[in-house]
Amino acid sequence: MARARICKPCLWTALLGIGFLFIWYFKVLALGYYWLSTTVNAAQWEGSSLWLPGYQVAVEARPIEGLTRNTSGLTFNNETGTLFTVINRPPQIAELTTDGRLLRVIELEGARDPEGITYVQGDTYVISDEHSDSMYWVRIGPDTRHVSIAARSSLGIRIDSVHNSSFEGVSWDSEQNRLFVVKEKLPLRVLVIKGLDVFSESRGFNIDISEWKSSSAASLFMSDLSSLTLHEPTGHLLLLSDESALVVEYAPDGQPIGMLPLWRGFNGLQRKVPQPEGLAVGPDSALYVLSEPNLFYRFERIQKPAVAAN
Repeated sequence: MARARICKPCLWTALLGIGFLFIWYFKVLALGYYWLSTTVNAAQWEGSSLWLPGYQVAVEARPIEGLTRNTSGLTFNNETGTLFTVINRPPQIAELTTDGRLLRVIELEGARDPEGITYVQGDTYVISDEHSDSMYWVRIGPDTRHVSIAARSSLGIRIDSVHNSSFEGVSWDSEQNRLFVVKEKLPLRVLVIKGLDVFSESRGFNIDISEWKSSSAASLFMSDLSSLTLHEPTGHLLLLSDESALVVEYAPDGQPIGMLPLWRGFNGLQRKVPQPEGLAVGPDSALYVLSEPNLFYRFERIQKPAVAAN
C-alpha cells in the first residue's frame, strides 16, 4: 500500500495562514475589548482629552489638486496656520491649507523615500527617510522652493531594519524637547528620542533612545503604524494605522482612551479612508488625515474639548 506524501510547501503555507488568522483574530478581540473600555470610561476623558468619539468628518476625501501620488506624513505649523506633507516619488514637500488646497510644492533633494515630517519651531522641520532609516533637519521659509538634505544634520537609527517596514511618522514635543518616531511593523515600535539639539548644525548628539509602550501590551492592537502626532496641551499621543484604518488616542501613561475608526458609516464617513498615511492636529482641535495618494480629510469635534489643541 502506497504511503501518502506530505507536500511540505503546502504544509508551510497552511501553517502560515493559520498564524496570520490567529494574529488577526486576537487583534479583533483586543479592538473590541478596548472599544468597550474607552466607552465605559467616557465620562472620565470626555472633558480632558481630544475625545475622538466626539468627532465628525467635515471635509471628506477631497483630492488635492496638483498632487497625484504618494503623499505621506502630515504636520501643522502653528505660526503659518498651514499643513505640510512629504511626497516620496519624486521627493517633495507640499504646503496645504486647512481645507486641503495646495499652496506650493518644494523640491526635496537627496531623500530617497521620505515618509514623515514634523514641524519644530520657526523654519525648522524634521523629515524621516525610510530608505536610510534617518531623520533629517531641514529649514523651510515662506519663499523656499528647494530643500537639500546634503550636509544637513541627521540622525540614523537602525533598529529591526526591514525593507519598506521601517520608520514612518515623526512628531516633535516642544514642551520636553523629544522626538517621537513610529516604526511601521515587524515589530510595531514607538521610539522616544531625547537630547536632540534641533537648532544646531552640529552632527554630534548626546541622545537617549527609549521605547514608548502602552500601559498594556495588548493595547497596540493595530496591524501597522503609519503616523503619529503628539497633542502637547494634554500630552496625549495619537497613533494612526493604515491597515487597521484607525486613530487611537493614548494618555501619557499609555492608556488608550478613545478611538476614531476611519471606516464607512463611522463619524460621518460615507466611505472608508483608503490608505491613511498622515495625521495632524490643529490649534482649534481639528484633526487632519491624509490618505495616499492625495485625499484630504478634516474631522471636527461636535462639542469643543476643554483643552486647546496644538
